[in-house]
Amino acid sequence: MTSQRKKVAIVGAGIIGVNSALEVQRRYPNYDLTLIADKFNGETLSDGAAGLLRPDTYVFGPSLEISQQWVDDSYSFYKNLLKNRDELCGINEVSGYMFSTKNPDIIKNHYMKNCSPDFREATDEELKAHSSVENQLQINYGSFFTSIVIECKLFLPWALKKISNNAVTIIKRKIESLEELCGEYDIIFNCTGIRAGKLCNDVNVLPIRGQVIRVKAPWVDKFYYCDSDTYIIPSISDGTVVLGGCRQFGSHNEQVNERNTEEIIEKCTALLPSLKEALKTDYKVWVGLRPYRNKIRVEIEHINGTVIVHNYGHGGYGITLAPGTVKYAVDLLNSVNN
Repeated sequence: MTSQRKKVAIVGAGIIGVNSALEVQRRYPNYDLTLIADKFNGETLSDGAAGLLRPDTYVFGPSLEISQQWVDDSYSFYKNLLKNRDELCGINEVSGYMFSTKNPDIIKNHYMKNCSPDFREATDEELKAHSSVENQLQINYGSFFTSIVIECKLFLPWALKKISNNAVTIIKRKIESLEELCGEYDIIFNCTGIRAGKLCNDVNVLPIRGQVIRVKAPWVDKFYYCDSDTYIIPSISDGTVVLGGCRQFGSHNEQVNERNTEEIIEKCTALLPSLKEALKTDYKVWVGLRPYRNKIRVEIEHINGTVIVHNYGHGGYGITLAPGTVKYAVDLLNSVNN
């Protein structure tokens, strides 16, 4: 696409920011692009996430149709990267289960059913095999499907390298106000996650505290969910698994809670007893604040003659939805340019 050369700033270098840089670079190769952030790679929230592409079932976009399109576009983006096996970008296809002990609605996911090629109900044999009298775990409902795990500890550095190799300027700087950049840039992408609440005076942004454990267990090659907040997600590249979790709305506490750790271990080992052996060795506990908004904000605003493209509020589904919301955001920019 050819167009007038413009100066563009992308603020934020988590999963939304780096995907925005890749997409703008692809569609507007003649733009003068700068990525600005105070945190990169391992410093970002994205780096600690388990990274399974699996959205929640509520309508997080302007409509159900647009929400589904975001999921489909993300799935297609990551699926295409699977073909580049020569590039270490941290993308792997993984199959697994969603289980429930109490509610059949928990194992339904209309978004994944529409894009995962093998989404099906779990068989009675599979439910029985994962139940345990000893652990007092009776699984009554389940579904099986194949999805994609995005390991951000590999994906973020890969994307940053790809971006910088294409003449994008990368600046480490903390932005206190988007107005700081107005006048200097024609277009600003706001991909600041939890800080968008302050930068935009957006009272709808609040943190959802999450805590997970990462432990070495290379024999685990499937993902598992049980009753929503218990999950086991493997990282193929290094043989670790992420065990979770919790969703604490409105909590700003970034300290490890030992009771949360105990609960995660108890629930995950009941679901997959072989983890007891893995947890006898060292493991890491990570806490992050997910940037939740009742509706993800992907829209354009004009401030002092500068086009602001907002893209934030993904909660715990930033990795799942990043390519989809980024494509939608750049489509909005395209309509403004036209």
